[in-house]
Amino acid sequence: MEQMLLLVDEKGNFTGGYAPRSECHTGKGKRHLAFVVLLYNKDRKILLQHRRHELFDKLWDLAGASHPLHLRDRDETMQEAASRFLKREWGIDGLEIQDICGFNYFAQYGEKCENEHCRLLIAQFDGELNPNEQHAYDFKWITLDELVKDIIRHPKIYTPWLVVAVEELLRHPFAKELE
Repeated sequence: MEQMLLLVDEKGNFTGGYAPRSECHTGKGKRHLAFVVLLYNKDRKILLQHRRHELFDKLWDLAGASHPLHLRDRDETMQEAASRFLKREWGIDGLEIQDICGFNYFAQYGEKCENEHCRLLIAQFDGELNPNEQHAYDFKWITLDELVKDIIRHPKIYTPWLVVAVEELLRHPFAKELE
């Protein structure tokens, strides 16, 4: 059964509608709610994954990105969706996740597209990582300064939403905590 995504306006407010994932990511798509997770450690380094994905294969991404889902009887909360994602892709459970900001993102890739209002979620993690090999080739920890410099030098090796998320992060007070 295909995932049902939550449709939102340009501010990320739920419009009361839902659409299948395929409709949201085809043609011009339908704006839907999404999130990107930034994990950082006690050394103030950010986790990047070398992404395994149909469209964004072998690009570097933050810890990952996904969507809250419309379930049979209710909508997932952002916390539930992020927890589901972290458990499936990293084997991580029980993190305190904070929603620090949001941004709209659109990109066309042939017949496919991204048309999302993304929430930037952050959490500290200092344990052992167990990446799901179906979702990531590899991972590394990097400072925010190193990441910004590398995005400037090599923007095409990063997912497009990572670039936008980092731009938004740099405008947020939390960025000072990663310096």
